[in-house]
Amino acid sequence: MKNRMTFHLILILLLGAATGQSQNLGADYARAWENFYPSPAVALGKHAYIFHFEDYSIQSIEDWLAYNKTEFSRLNDPNTAYAKEYPINTRLLLRQMREEIDYWENQAPHRHKLTFYTRALQSAWSTVLNADYLTGPERARLLCSRLDASDEIVEAALENLKELDKVDAERGISSLQTLQRYLKETLLQEAISLNVETVCPDFPADLQQYIGKLKGLETYVDKELLPKAKTRSPLLGREAYARQLDLYTDGQLSPEELERIALEEIKETINIIQQVSREYLEETYPDEVIPDTEWISRAFADMEKDAPKNGAEYKAFWLDLAEAAVAFIEEHDIATLPAYQTLRIDNAPESAGAAARIGWVDSAAPFAPNPVTTLYLPSIPDTLPEQEQIDFWSSFNKPFNRMIVIHELFPGHYMQIKISRETPHPLRLQFPYSPYIEGWATFTEKVLLDAGWEKERKLTYLAHLRKRLENANRAYTSVQVHCKGWTQEQVMQFSTETALLAPQFAKSLWGRIMRSPMQLTSYFWGGQQFKELLQREQERLADRFELKRFMDTIMQAGPIPIDAFDTLFQTIITD
Repeated sequence: MKNRMTFHLILILLLGAATGQSQNLGADYARAWENFYPSPAVALGKHAYIFHFEDYSIQSIEDWLAYNKTEFSRLNDPNTAYAKEYPINTRLLLRQMREEIDYWENQAPHRHKLTFYTRALQSAWSTVLNADYLTGPERARLLCSRLDASDEIVEAALENLKELDKVDAERGISSLQTLQRYLKETLLQEAISLNVETVCPDFPADLQQYIGKLKGLETYVDKELLPKAKTRSPLLGREAYARQLDLYTDGQLSPEELERIALEEIKETINIIQQVSREYLEETYPDEVIPDTEWISRAFADMEKDAPKNGAEYKAFWLDLAEAAVAFIEEHDIATLPAYQTLRIDNAPESAGAAARIGWVDSAAPFAPNPVTTLYLPSIPDTLPEQEQIDFWSSFNKPFNRMIVIHELFPGHYMQIKISRETPHPLRLQFPYSPYIEGWATFTEKVLLDAGWEKERKLTYLAHLRKRLENANRAYTSVQVHCKGWTQEQVMQFSTETALLAPQFAKSLWGRIMRSPMQLTSYFWGGQQFKELLQREQERLADRFELKRFMDTIMQAGPIPIDAFDTLFQTIITD
């Protein structure tokens, strides 16, 4: 009850402050968001919120929904003082508010998804135990308070859940069972090692009581809700997809337009790949006559043969690549490099499961005091059959990596995120314009290749074209699946036969289409927006255009709507 009253009172105060033309509207909204979402706030690097936890009671959700509607109505007035002074931040806030309203009003996970609650219940403990910025006694006290907070999450689930999706309910029950085992077998021992009983002597007994409540929730769902649960299609359908795409792109794109331009890109890129493959083969095999029907497959085969043999070789190759990319950017005056590097490169641990097969960038949280970023490289155990390892590394061949180092590190994700941390507009880090993120990293591939990166190796350019084709395919198949009902088999067939995806990437596409259909569109669409922005600026400034100033301005501004840069450039770059 304490958490609920605290959040309710905060919203009352903020709504009261909203009656005036507050110049702190952005900061007020950010603070309200942090109080409603304390765990995501911690993930952003705002560590003080670890002492709070989510409140998903109906009253709390209704208060949050009402607050967003009130603030949206007020901020949507262009005469609002804040909107006049901070037009870009206003767009980000309005977009965030629209997403919150849609999420809680239309998607309503608190009413239909058991996994919505199990995710919160699972993270309650790991967040505390992994908080290395806390002392042992602080973590012990937090474990005690998390029991009360978790009790309230269980109560909210019992109160709010009405009509469940059958697949989600089954997954949720499995998660509840896993959580109960974890609490019995692992958490109690962790808590004892932190001397939790010196802070709250009844913790073991209270934990057992809480486990009983989890079992009660499991039984309730299994006996009362699961028999009535419906098997819902995982596909969004055209209406929901269009609504979410409109929110994601800030009203700039429809499914039909995305489908059209993505298919055009697929056809155009295939033609370029055919031409570049012919040029490569003529240079590499001047005395061999190769039929045009084999140009692409032969060039791709050569690309995949130039591959590392194991994780150690792969890591050494990447360390050299990162140094080369930094030197190239500096030599060609493409962008201002960060003064201090805070980057680590390592192989993904096998404990990461499926994620270890594709790798990932573990970026520093925007507001974290220790901004170290780790690039985890794809990995595969060397105990697997030799052919399986060869097939794996062929997908992560050296030409592909010579291109993707731009996307992932310099001047892509790592460099952009590192520089944008210093923006004087923290709101942009908290509520970023999502298509900017992957769009920027995709765009930088073209910038460096156009500047001459790896110009002596046609296979590197061919790898870029293959990635460009993959990006368009991601957007295209996202629309086809959710708006036109394509099956996994149709996606696999189109992706491998038409879009020429490497097997390693084609296999993982379906899961991503299901989990994050909007994010998949950002590689292609965001990249296109940046390319068009570059062209407009080059035409506007002609011989006065400076690539370095263009690139620096984008990174320093932070992740804002891409079309907002036109006005920004005209304001600050006029000579």
